[in-house]
Amino acid sequence: MFNAGIITVSDKGSQGKREDKSGPVIAEMLAGAAIQIKQTLIIPDEVAQIAKAIIQFADVEKLDLILTTGGTGVSPRDLTPDATLQVLDKEIPGIAEAMRAASMKVTPHAMISRAAAGIRGRSLIINLPGSPKGARENLSVVMPALTHAMEKIQGDDRDCGVLP
Repeated sequence: MFNAGIITVSDKGSQGKREDKSGPVIAEMLAGAAIQIKQTLIIPDEVAQIAKAIIQFADVEKLDLILTTGGTGVSPRDLTPDATLQVLDKEIPGIAEAMRAASMKVTPHAMISRAAAGIRGRSLIINLPGSPKGARENLSVVMPALTHAMEKIQGDDRDCGVLP
């Protein structure tokens, strides 16, 4: 079983002015995939705080999967991808590309998503949109690859072509 953390990035959410609805949607989806939520956090749209939270979840908590929700667009306060890219050891552009491609079938606004994904240490990190609908749609795109990605990140040396 893998473990995960969810970081909700929202100025209003961190101030108690808005209920986090995307975090619970993500948690529900992960529970259905037998991925255990170990940590959740709601923080403001501040690069330093986002980076610090990701580093804490990856380096200290040693979480297998870190999902952020919120701050992936083009508004001045949308800073999640900027913070994420600062702390990644390796970027995995295909994950964000797949999410944007699938989302383009739903809305043309998907093309302005700046979501990023990658690896820090032995943790897979993925930025998801802040809306519950967007988070659900984007996470459903990558769910089929999550287990395989986490296994490989953690050192599984089996040949990919022979995996079930």
